[in-house]
Amino acid sequence: MADVLAVLNIFRTLANDFVTSRMTDCNYRIVYCTPAIYSVGGTERVVTAKANYFAETLGYDVTIIVTEGNDDTSFFPLSDKVQVINLNLNFEELWEKSFFHKVTLYIRKIRKYRKRLQEELMRIRPDITISTLRREINFLNDIDDGSLKVGELHLSRSNFRSFEADSFNVLKKIFHFWWKNDLVSSLKRLDKFVVLTENAKTEWPELDNLAMIPDPLTLNVGNHVSSLKSKRVIAIGRYAYEKGYDLLLRAWAIVEKQYPDWRLDLYGMGNRNPYEELLKELHINPERCLLHGSLSDVMKAYLESSLLVLPSRTEGFGLVLLEAMACGVPVVAFDCSSGPGSIVSDGVDGILVPSNDIESLAARMMLLMGNEILRVKLGENGCRKAGDYTMDKIGQQWKDLFDELMQHEV
Repeated sequence: MADVLAVLNIFRTLANDFVTSRMTDCNYRIVYCTPAIYSVGGTERVVTAKANYFAETLGYDVTIIVTEGNDDTSFFPLSDKVQVINLNLNFEELWEKSFFHKVTLYIRKIRKYRKRLQEELMRIRPDITISTLRREINFLNDIDDGSLKVGELHLSRSNFRSFEADSFNVLKKIFHFWWKNDLVSSLKRLDKFVVLTENAKTEWPELDNLAMIPDPLTLNVGNHVSSLKSKRVIAIGRYAYEKGYDLLLRAWAIVEKQYPDWRLDLYGMGNRNPYEELLKELHINPERCLLHGSLSDVMKAYLESSLLVLPSRTEGFGLVLLEAMACGVPVVAFDCSSGPGSIVSDGVDGILVPSNDIESLAARMMLLMGNEILRVKLGENGCRKAGDYTMDKIGQQWKDLFDELMQHEV
C-alpha cells in the first residue's frame, strides 16, 4: 500500500510540475475567433488590445482568425507577434440580400466556415479558443481540436442576436426564437462564458459557467487630461437604435436653447440619414450640432471636449465612458442595463440618468455645462476610477482565468 501511495505522489508531483511549468512559461496557444479587425468598432479595439497584451506581456502564442476584410490589416495597432488568419468568407455580403436569399447563402457560408476553422484549429492545436460569440459559436464546441472553449460577450443579452425593430416580421420572429434557444445550448457547453459586468451575469440564469471580466481601458492617455474649458459635448458610438442618438438629439433640442454657445458632436459608424432628418425636424441649429463618421483619433476628441454623453438604450459595457473618464472628461449616461451603472458611481465620478428620460438627460447635461467646478470634480474622480481598468489589471484577470482552466484540464 505504501508503494502505491508513493507512486501516486510521484504522479501528483509530476502533474503539478507540468501545470506550474505551463503557467510559468506562459506558453499557452490562444486563438481568437472574431469576424473582423479592420474596422473601428469596440470589439475590434478590445480584441486587438488583449491579443497584444497576451503576446507581448504574457508571452502567449496568439492567433486571430477572422472571416471578413480583404487582407490581414488591423485598424488598431497590432503586435507583429500576433498572427492573423483571414478565411475570406465575406459574410458581410449577406447584409444586402433579401431574407430568403440571406438564409440560403448563410447556410453555404457557414458550412465553409466550419470546415476551414476546423482545419486551422487542428493545425494550430491551441490550448484555448476564444469566440466573440458570432457565427462560430454554433459549432465551435463540436470541433475536437483539444482546446478549451471560451466565449466572451460584448453586448447585453437583450441586444444580442436581435433584429431591427422596424423589420421584425413573423418569420423573423420564429427564426429569432429558434436562434436564441440554440444559443443557450451552445453557451452551456463552453468551458467558460465571460461577461463584462455583474449585472450581465444575472441575465443568464440558465448558465453555471459564467465569469465576469470587464473590458480594459485601451487608450494610452499618460498625463493628458482635458482642460474642460471647451464648450463642446461629444457622443461616440454608432448610428443605431440601441445607441440612442435620437434620444440625445431630442435632449439637445432642449439644451441648445439654454446654452447657445455650446456645440454637440456625434461620432460613429452607420447610416446618418435618419438622424439628419430628425435634426431638421427638431429645428436644431446644424452649425452647432454636427453628425460625423468614425473617429481616427479618439483621444484628441476627448481632450477637446468638456462632457461626454452616452444615451444608449442598451449597453454591454460602455467603453467610451472609461476612455472619457481617463481623459478627465465628466460623463452623463442613461442608466441602462449592464454597462454604465457598473462603471459610474452617480454623483461621484459621473452622472446616471433614468433610462430613456429625455428631459432628465437634458437637465443633467445643462447642470454640468453650467457648472465648471462640478465638471472638474467629476472629471478628476472619473480619472481615478479609470485607473481600475488598465490593461495590466484586466490582463491579469484573463491570465488567472486561463491558469484556472488549464489547471482543471490537467
